[in-house]
Amino acid sequence: MDKIDGYEVQKSILLETGYGFALGRMLRTPERFAVWNFTETAYGRDYYWKSCHDSRDVAEENFQKRAERWRMMYGMQEKPEHSTAVFYRYYSTQRPVDIATFPQPEGNRPVVIINYDEDRRRPVAGGKLYAWGEILYPHPLTKEQMEDYKLKPAP
Repeated sequence: MDKIDGYEVQKSILLETGYGFALGRMLRTPERFAVWNFTETAYGRDYYWKSCHDSRDVAEENFQKRAERWRMMYGMQEKPEHSTAVFYRYYSTQRPVDIATFPQPEGNRPVVIINYDEDRRRPVAGGKLYAWGEILYPHPLTKEQMEDYKLKPAP
């Protein structure tokens, strides 16, 4: 089990795109819970959008609502154990993702766009990069597209 900020992850849901949700309990205080979104990477999980709760029931409800909202918004299902679905993740390292800050080539529109909603860049990809957000595509971008929009591919 992962440990984040003094919490031990008790359960998680991983979707087919590598995004997921986690519910954790504070190790020393059994009445303290947290829920995160996360991105599964080659270096482990990048956790963000943490919310804290004093009740397991409230935390569980938040956990389930996040997962259900994500499924409805993006039409994604939980990842089967041996899934081979491939998506291409790019990090926005210079600015938050916004209008005209990412390519939208015909036939390769973004599947998911996430801004981390923090006032600074955060470490991603095992601390190898710092980014404001990430974009997931069904096909790889060209080198020119990445350079034009200052995007870095996930390692």
